[in-house]
Amino acid sequence: MIKSVGNKNKRGKTAGRRAVSNFVKGLSEEQRMLVVLKSQLYGGSWAPMLNDLRNRLAGKPYIFKLANRIQDDIARIEEMSEFEKEHNIDLADYVDLP
Repeated sequence: MIKSVGNKNKRGKTAGRRAVSNFVKGLSEEQRMLVVLKSQLYGGSWAPMLNDLRNRLAGKPYIFKLANRIQDDIARIEEMSEFEKEHNIDLADYVDLP
């Protein structure tokens, strides 16, 4: 029975790695750029990046297209941040950084 638990853990780790690999492969160019920016400009943390974008979005006046892009980026960041938490990873470890 102990051996069975070990096999379950190995399967779980393999499934987790597969989920991460599939998620990273599915990242858009915009998402990859956000991962790079998080790593290089925001100390590897999504929170200050989200705060910065939300602060820029709240400022008036702003360009409508830019506002849409910021909202899209916020949604992308929230999705990637949640994925990182669920899998206890940092996407910057899986995306090629310049």
